[in-house]
Amino acid sequence: MASSSTRAPRRPLCGVYAEAVTSPDAEPELDSANPAEQFAAYLDHYRAVVVRKLDGLSDDQLRTALLPSAWTPLELLTHLVHMERRWFVWGFLGEQVAHPWGDNADDVPESPWHVPDDVSRDELVAALHAGGGRTRDILARHDLAERAAAGGRFAAEDESPTLLWICFHVLQEYARHAGHLDVVRELVDGATGE
Repeated sequence: MASSSTRAPRRPLCGVYAEAVTSPDAEPELDSANPAEQFAAYLDHYRAVVVRKLDGLSDDQLRTALLPSAWTPLELLTHLVHMERRWFVWGFLGEQVAHPWGDNADDVPESPWHVPDDVSRDELVAALHAGGGRTRDILARHDLAERAAAGGRFAAEDESPTLLWICFHVLQEYARHAGHLDVVRELVDGATGE
């Protein structure tokens, strides 16, 4: 079902025509020749979409699986928090992080997502925003052609991806999982939109 966004007339942005959308679900209007700025804006956008999809859900709804794959909205949120940190901090910067697979049961990759009972939506949303701040800083300070450092997620720099590849990967993860939350939210209360 289409979003109920109201579209304003087309207008030029940096020499390119873009649809101006008045909905809070609208894509970023930033039309920059700087790809790092564009990635930062889109990642911020999808973080906001994910949080909006969770707004208004009770704790029970956040912790209830509605799909056969059996993940809950709160488990998807913790996955996004850990996924972004795995790729940008542990992966690209090569920094050691506590529990890089903390979104998975027993910190084991490929195991089901898990959120301890004492971890709240608000804590995870704060961690999501903090991780977003870290990502924006990385994108502002590093060239997209730079390869991820060795020593964190990757054993050797020549085996590691570029920051550009990491950005595309993380962006597609956010977009895909925001779509998953669209389905869950519609099943919970009929709400639709990005």
